[in-house]
Amino acid sequence: MKLNETLSNTTETAEDTFLDEIDFIGDNHIATESAETPMRPGAWDKNEEEKMDIIEEHFRQIMHTMGLDLSDDSLMGTPRRVAKMFIKETFSGLNPENKPKVALFKNSYQYDQMLVEKNITFYSNCEHHFVPIIGKAHVAYISNGSVIGLSKINRIVEYFSKRPQVQERFTMQIGEELKEILGTEDVAVVVDAVHLCVASRGIRDTNSSTVTSYYGGQFKEEAKRNEFLQYVHSEPKH
Repeated sequence: MKLNETLSNTTETAEDTFLDEIDFIGDNHIATESAETPMRPGAWDKNEEEKMDIIEEHFRQIMHTMGLDLSDDSLMGTPRRVAKMFIKETFSGLNPENKPKVALFKNSYQYDQMLVEKNITFYSNCEHHFVPIIGKAHVAYISNGSVIGLSKINRIVEYFSKRPQVQERFTMQIGEELKEILGTEDVAVVVDAVHLCVASRGIRDTNSSTVTSYYGGQFKEEAKRNEFLQYVHSEPKH
């Protein structure tokens, strides 16, 4: 075998190995180490309208490549609809300008027990296949003198859900954000979700869900953690 053929085969083997590793990470839903969403430098050099224009054109090409007739009344507006949905809705949490504005209030009642907001419904998307993650988040904190409005907890969950996500990172982002806002380590987060990349493709398991957790401060103690989980699993009394 000639030298250039040997080098070519070596390069192809290395590339195949790299692609296999990338597929392994995606198919097994492995998260990166960082709690930050991976963003490239200059991610917001273009405004939202410019981004929608680019996405619209690319998605039109994707539809054309798949063989769809874009002159059909039902399909001709789809590229623009998808572009708008991506930027304004599905992935709006990538834009830091959409981060919820959270005001702190004095804990006037001197309430020193945990506050639990449970069953917060969210819709996100798996960053490996861009298909939905649907689930519920359960959040608790113990005030160190300040509190936030209950709806703001929901908005924080929603903000971080509106990104391409892995569930571990999503859970950590909620916990870290609340710690920073409230100025306390005493924060707990549990997320229970169904991944459609598992349910609708690959293994096609429609019965399983994934649970992740984040415990800080007092919630690292077994008794406090169990108290939180007891609230999470309790049924509401009407």
